[in-house]
Amino acid sequence: MIVRKNHLQRWIPYLFVAPAFLLIMGVVAYPILNVMVRSFHIQEEDRYGLDHYYTLFTSKIALNNLYYTSYIVIITVLLSIVLAYALALYLRFTQSWASRLIGALYLLPRFIPGLVAVNAMITVIRDSGLLNRIALAFGYDIKPGLMFNEKGIILMNLWFNVPFATMLLMAALSNIPQSLIDSARDVGAGRIKLFVHMILPLTLKDVMIAATFIFMSNIGSFTTPYLMDSSSPQMLGISLFTQFSNMNYEYAAALSVLMFFLCSLSAAVYIYTNMRDKQWEK
Repeated sequence: MIVRKNHLQRWIPYLFVAPAFLLIMGVVAYPILNVMVRSFHIQEEDRYGLDHYYTLFTSKIALNNLYYTSYIVIITVLLSIVLAYALALYLRFTQSWASRLIGALYLLPRFIPGLVAVNAMITVIRDSGLLNRIALAFGYDIKPGLMFNEKGIILMNLWFNVPFATMLLMAALSNIPQSLIDSARDVGAGRIKLFVHMILPLTLKDVMIAATFIFMSNIGSFTTPYLMDSSSPQMLGISLFTQFSNMNYEYAAALSVLMFFLCSLSAAVYIYTNMRDKQWEK
């Protein structure tokens, strides 16, 4: 009797977890599996095969979209991390009215709706926008040339991602005890040596986490490229929308799987980074 009671008690935690597990399977796992299965379906011939994936990796248009998206996302990640790290270092180690003011305002872009921010940026950087009008007032006709190309998209991505990355890196830098930094300075460590041998190793995990989140948030971005980009080449999010609008559902499913796979690679880096906390600390 006691053995049976203990056996039942072992299953109680699983019963409590079951509703959440079933919910996740219903709203996350099932749609993913359904899209994966549909991506192999060739509707015209009513069969299953790799035709859509073959098109993704052989079609010139599809490859241009993939290269274009990769270029924008990689540049966005690199610039966001560099700018955010520099800003976080300034806020952490500078005590001035300017740093306090920036520290109070740098998260403000995170509270502005994306559509509003993109439209506001367009009114400033387009060739007939605010910058051009200010220049005309001084006798110059300056056209920034930031619309309908990757430059404007990257600029807008920095608006969204630099504050977010700065927040993560600022938290990481704040966890470094000031006593460690003061001790290193007392034994003659300069700024460069202090950064290379102490600050960077202690925050490298957070840099990778920030880069992972930026990558995943931009690989399938829609609002910014939809309003600011040209019709060709297209970022993957816009290409997916185009295929879905044209009722190419199976090909759109294959494109969704590709985007999911790219995000999964980034998610794997995030999981691996978080599972090696002790190694990072060493």
